[in-house]
Amino acid sequence: MLEFLFPFAFLALPLPLIIWWLAPPRRERVPALRVPFFDEITAATGAEPQAGSVVLRRKRIQIIGAILIWLLCVLAMARPVLLGQPIEDSKAARDVILAIDISGSMDARDMPGPDGAPQQRLETVKQVVGDFIAAREGDRVALIVFGSNAYLQAPLTEDLETVAELLAQTEVGIAGPHTAIGDAIGLSIRTFENSEIEQRLLILLSDGSDTNSRMSPVNAAEIAADSGVEIYTVAVGDPEAEGENKVDLKTLQDIAQRTGGESFFAGDADTLAQIYARIDDLTPRETETLTYRPRDPLSGVLLGLALSVGLLVLLLLFASPHLRKGQA
Repeated sequence: MLEFLFPFAFLALPLPLIIWWLAPPRRERVPALRVPFFDEITAATGAEPQAGSVVLRRKRIQIIGAILIWLLCVLAMARPVLLGQPIEDSKAARDVILAIDISGSMDARDMPGPDGAPQQRLETVKQVVGDFIAAREGDRVALIVFGSNAYLQAPLTEDLETVAELLAQTEVGIAGPHTAIGDAIGLSIRTFENSEIEQRLLILLSDGSDTNSRMSPVNAAEIAADSGVEIYTVAVGDPEAEGENKVDLKTLQDIAQRTGGESFFAGDADTLAQIYARIDDLTPRETETLTYRPRDPLSGVLLGLALSVGLLVLLLLFASPHLRKGQA
């Protein structure tokens, strides 16, 4: 499809005609001797007429060339562009960070799998969270793992396959044996600081109580709320266990409530999958779709054609003497 970005240029099309009609021809007064029967005299004397005795006039090829050049120049001034097919570009409208607990307690094999057999907690989490990541197309996702310390495994990205692969390669205990929930929230806040997207979601999964953070999880949640971060917490493990292995349901609930999120508890793989499906329903995927059409400018081509027409006319005039001479 052809489009003109400056169509007002077409108003200049009749300009040469207006000038030709309104502007008087250029005239000069020069001394001259009028000789009747000029043609007969020159023929009789065998003289060759010199400059001044022949009046050059515009040839048809010059007029046609001038018209074509003017039309091409006006078309170029109108800035024509050739529009391509519409292209849709979907951009993330929300950032999601997954904070996964990989402390030593995540090695416990007390999570019934789909077949009822006990599975390692982290392995169960990998399967469910991997499916959740695959369904986040359109969102930017980051991965944080935490134990004694919190580490950013993948920054905010739309490359979901890489995030899922990094999660699959995660092993229990590589971040230390303890649990630092507050540090994981703090690292998430710092990660969100590099984002210009207002909708920010943190999904935090833990199976223990905070024992190693420099900042308490509740205080970190307050800062997250002030930064516009909504936190959903998922607890796995045994609420009746002792020490660090006891999942702190109250703190996780408090974290979610302070940021406007929700808190869940999963005792097996099916429940964990249902929880992530519930989170997906509560926070449906959002994208911002931009549509544009590529433009190929044609002004340069038209100006090149105008130059070619001008050169062609000059070439024909110089190559054909009978086109140059004329008498009015």
